[in-house]
This record gives sequence, structure tokens and C-alpha cells, in this order.
Amino acid sequence: MSPPPATVLALAGGVGGAKLARGLAMVLPPEALTVVVNTGDDFEHLGLHVSPDIDTIMYTLAGRNNLETGWGLAGETWHFMAALEALGGETWFKLGDQDLATHIERTRLLAEGRTLTAVTGALAARFGVAHAIVPMSNDPVRTMLETDQGRLAFQDYFVRLRAAPEVSGIDFAGIDAAAPSPPFAAALADEALAAIVICPSNPVLSILPILDVPLVRTMIARRRVPLVAISPIIGGKAVKGPAAAVMRSLGHEPSATGVAAFYRDLALDGLVIDTVDTEAAPAIRASGTAVLITDAIMRDRDDSARLAEQVLAFADTLRTGA
Repeated sequence: MSPPPATVLALAGGVGGAKLARGLAMVLPPEALTVVVNTGDDFEHLGLHVSPDIDTIMYTLAGRNNLETGWGLAGETWHFMAALEALGGETWFKLGDQDLATHIERTRLLAEGRTLTAVTGALAARFGVAHAIVPMSNDPVRTMLETDQGRLAFQDYFVRLRAAPEVSGIDFAGIDAAAPSPPFAAALADEALAAIVICPSNPVLSILPILDVPLVRTMIARRRVPLVAISPIIGGKAVKGPAAAVMRSLGHEPSATGVAAFYRDLALDGLVIDTVDTEAAPAIRASGTAVLITDAIMRDRDDSARLAEQVLAFADTLRTGA
């Protein structure tokens, strides 16, 4: 009987995470990849359960994502939002006509008593996604930010206020009572696990909620495989979103070196950085983290696949000591 195939666990959120998840799905068979997604961004809106990061990754792996916005579905229409505006309803969070169906069906299935894991799997299958997309937890966790405009839920900060408030603190409501989703815990404990990959997602807003789910850091600390991260900060700037600004406001240097320091408590084995940050490599290596320098910007599907292959090859060298 042949051994089970080596597997990869990817931690992801946002557009950068979705792009690398797409690349990993292009080069790995479905049984060899589990993508664990941040759900701290989830919220109830217009009576619906919205899971923005899950949907971004699901739509991207399905090849249905909106390339212009980075979120939502391609070919979207906005009749619902126009009608809602005419009625005086809340329109600050845009729900496209096609996208609306996803949230309605998710809410209906959750109301039947299904877990977020089960619902996510069902929706992904209907979008034709074969690779496993799983929430970090079935329990509600909500990212909350302390800002110069008061305490804000993530979507109020990010969408309604366009990430303009200055962030001074972050916490995750409900995190103490949360547990890793069963497939997340199973992936961490999988004897066939070959690598854990932290996608180029916002370290504070997308990855930290996943890491702070109880038991996750402990299970990562017990790993026997390489832990590799890809820096979302290139040349001191985020490729997309407020990662650099949030890192800076919370006392973290927004740089490749700062990303390495952010993950240092995980005993990060390797960090992938862009060629423009080559000069940061010696300091990162001196801290005990191996470095892969490459073109880390994913402009299209080919770039996603190329970077995914490089990340996996890098992880393999760390595993074998080559």
C-alpha cells in the first residue's frame, strides 16, 4: 500500500493570499492542499452572514474573481444595491447581484445548523473548487480595532471608513472560546504534512487571527515540517491594502525584515522576499530564518503558479537540508 501523498497547509486571507492559494491549487492535486482562511473579517450585514476572505479565495480558485476590484465576482451587476439605495438602505458595503446569492445561501445553510466548515465546503463544491477551503474556526471570531475614531469592527474600519482611522490596538472578540475547525486541526496533525505556508496576506489583519485561535500556535510549534512565509511588504509598501500602515501604527516595521520579526515567535524557517528587498536578506538570515529572493509579485495566473512552485521547492530544501 502506497503512503499518502505529501500535503501542504496554507494560511491565507485577502487578495494576496488568494493569489498564492490559486498558484498552489494549480500545482498541487486537491488531496495535497488545505487552505485555511481567516474569518475574523466575517460579519452580519443586512441580515446575512458575509465571509469576505473565504469568498475572495473561493471565487479566485474557481476562476470567477473580479480582476478589477480584487474582490467579488467577475461580470457583476448592481441592481440590488441601486434598489436598496433608493429605499434608503445601507449601501456602504457593496453586495453584487451574483455575490448576494452566495451570502443568502450561506446564511440559509448556517440557519439549518450546519457548521461554517460544512457550508464553506458545500459552496466551494458548487463553484467547482476541488481543493479544500476551510475556515480557521467554526466559532465566531470578530476582528476589532482600537482607532482614533473609537473601537471599530473590521469592516467598519476597512470598508466604511476606507482604512483611514489610525489603528492603535487590535483584538479578536470571541477568540478565547474558539477552537480550530476540525479540518484545520487535522491538517496540522497530518503525518503526511510536508510544509506550512503563510501566504502573502496582511500579517496583522489576516494571519494573526488564525494564529491566535487557541491551540494553533502550540500545534505549529510541534511541527516537524518547514514553516515558510511570503512577505506581503515589498519595498516598504503593501502590494494591496493597509498592511504597511497597520504594521507601522502597531509598532512593527513595514518591511521584509519587519515581516520576519513579526513571525519570529513561530520559529519561522524560511521567508520569501522580493528582489527589491535583497539588501534585507543578510539581517533576516542572521536571525535564523532562511531567505528566498525572487519576483514575489503575482500579476496573473502564471505568476501565481511560478511563485507557488518556488515556495514549495524552497520548503523542500529546508526539509531536506539541501
